[in-house]
Amino acid sequence: MRLFLVLLGCFLLMGCPPLPDKSDIIIKNANVIDIVTGEIEKKDIFITDGRITKIITKGAERAYYKADVTINAKGKYALPGFWDNHVHFRGGDSLIDDNKNLLKLFIANGITTVRDAGGDLTPEVMEWKTAIEKEELLGPTIFTSGPKLDGPNPTWAGSLAVENATDIAKAMDSLQRIPTDYVKLYDSRIGADAYLNTIAEAEKRGLISSGHMPFTVELDDAINAGIDGIEHLYYIMKGCSDREKEVTQMLINKEIGFWGAMPLLLDSYSESTAQQTFKRLKEQNVYSIPTLHIGKVLSYLDEVDHSQDEYLKYMGSGIIKTYEGRINRVKNSNPETVQNRKDLDVFFGELAKEMSNAGVSLLAGSDSGAFNSYTYPGISLHKELEAMVAIGISPLQAIQNSAYKGSQFLQKDADYGLLIEGHIADVILLNANPLEDITQTKNLAYVVKGNQVLDKKDLAALLASAINNN
Repeated sequence: MRLFLVLLGCFLLMGCPPLPDKSDIIIKNANVIDIVTGEIEKKDIFITDGRITKIITKGAERAYYKADVTINAKGKYALPGFWDNHVHFRGGDSLIDDNKNLLKLFIANGITTVRDAGGDLTPEVMEWKTAIEKEELLGPTIFTSGPKLDGPNPTWAGSLAVENATDIAKAMDSLQRIPTDYVKLYDSRIGADAYLNTIAEAEKRGLISSGHMPFTVELDDAINAGIDGIEHLYYIMKGCSDREKEVTQMLINKEIGFWGAMPLLLDSYSESTAQQTFKRLKEQNVYSIPTLHIGKVLSYLDEVDHSQDEYLKYMGSGIIKTYEGRINRVKNSNPETVQNRKDLDVFFGELAKEMSNAGVSLLAGSDSGAFNSYTYPGISLHKELEAMVAIGISPLQAIQNSAYKGSQFLQKDADYGLLIEGHIADVILLNANPLEDITQTKNLAYVVKGNQVLDKKDLAALLASAINNN
């Protein structure tokens, strides 16, 4: 009775907000990691209707609270569900089921949101996206670009070809009708003018744009046009060369191609030019998605035997078949080309670290999916975080590059990215502190996705159900 009167006095005299009578889920005694500061404090998290309704520091008022599900998180570390900021669902109708199966791998790895960077399964992806939102299908929240935008006769199936203003307007109208969450550009066929005009049109319509960049364009021109995100590091490397204009003209003249430009750009990297480029990227709030893990995997296909990879059993035979393209390219490459790729991989690690030091916003993305050999959905996001830490980025910064910055990039940070009241309840509980050891991001105890709760046994069962026997 005395405790009740004390609490009542707190509410009446101090204006403390009252706790609801009941919640759907309570996570008790969690070591909640503040993703912004890295501070850790023991708290209780209350969830109703898929959102965090209250977070309180451990105290006596907990005793009066009831819930349908109560999780004892003593000794566990709570943080927002991970985001994989670069994945692909693709491969045509024959791979629809194999792609859908990949959704399990994301959730089983604590990845509650993915950014789909374009493919040829847009109707299916939109169907999965809606079903996941309604909790009729277990999978990560999907934010998608839909089809990529490229030039005439594009490399990737399902892409929309743009060559002039009319094409660009029609393509943008199509994306907005779907509707997609951002615009993804590709560089296999698109001309310099069409590329820059597409970015400008996206900017005009208030759409987020991200993508590759044709080497016939200078990085500063893409930034000036309004690009919001740059996938991979080739294009930023180009903007760090003090020979960028010269090399760009050589590409326009068709004197060299994409890979022929690599040694020239690498050799002409300029620290002063790079710092100016980093400054521009930071000032204009342009995000970079380094995709370090896949870079290493592809750079060492000639040395590493992947036939016994643990995650190979989750890939359908159709997806495994798509791996052959990159594998055969390495087999048919001369030793100098193979070594150049490895040198580039080392350089990209150094470049990403310098960008991070300069305050450029990085996003953790795996580039997993069909055609990207041995880069497996789910586990590869953890490998990307580990790759970031390996080059000198702190574990806290690496984790920030997942959900926290991913939600900011897609302008979804009003609902995602932090464990705070009012946000959607995508919560993971780890058995150990990832700020001390980044490999602990894989050490999952619970995944809470809205109103769905999966413990360690549930996650293991989900992973087992994803084994693909076709």
